[in-house]
Amino acid sequence: MEWYLKVVRDNYANFNGRASRQEYWMFFLFNMIFAIVIIGIDIILGLGFLNVIYSLVVMIPGMAVNIRRLHDIGKSGWMVLIVLIPCIGAFWLLYLMFQDSSPLDNEYGPSPKPKPVSNEAADTEPENNDVEKDDDSSGEVEESDEDE
Repeated sequence: MEWYLKVVRDNYANFNGRASRQEYWMFFLFNMIFAIVIIGIDIILGLGFLNVIYSLVVMIPGMAVNIRRLHDIGKSGWMVLIVLIPCIGAFWLLYLMFQDSSPLDNEYGPSPKPKPVSNEAADTEPENNDVEKDDDSSGEVEESDEDE
């Protein structure tokens, strides 16, 4: 639900940047659930206009998340117009939406994926060279008598 609200509330008309697969598909899932519920209410109440209003409200954020998703895989937002090609356009766009994010920053912004921690950085322990400990088990610091 937070992904849906992020798209609708925070990025309502944000056509810049990138949207991860998770952001896109969570928005898609909740959008479909809400649309089905609203259509059901329309049918039960016999109104017929609630779905039209809902569709108009989510049209802009839906286009924005589609374009940002295309940016995430390194494609231009204009590729969204590929759905206008009969028969194959919608399938090609669907294929693109399932593509993994480009792991590197691209011309549309930084990757929405968290940067992986390298194994070297995770395996090493921080060194503490401030205090030298004696080998005995007492853990006391041994003082040395130095002549000046």
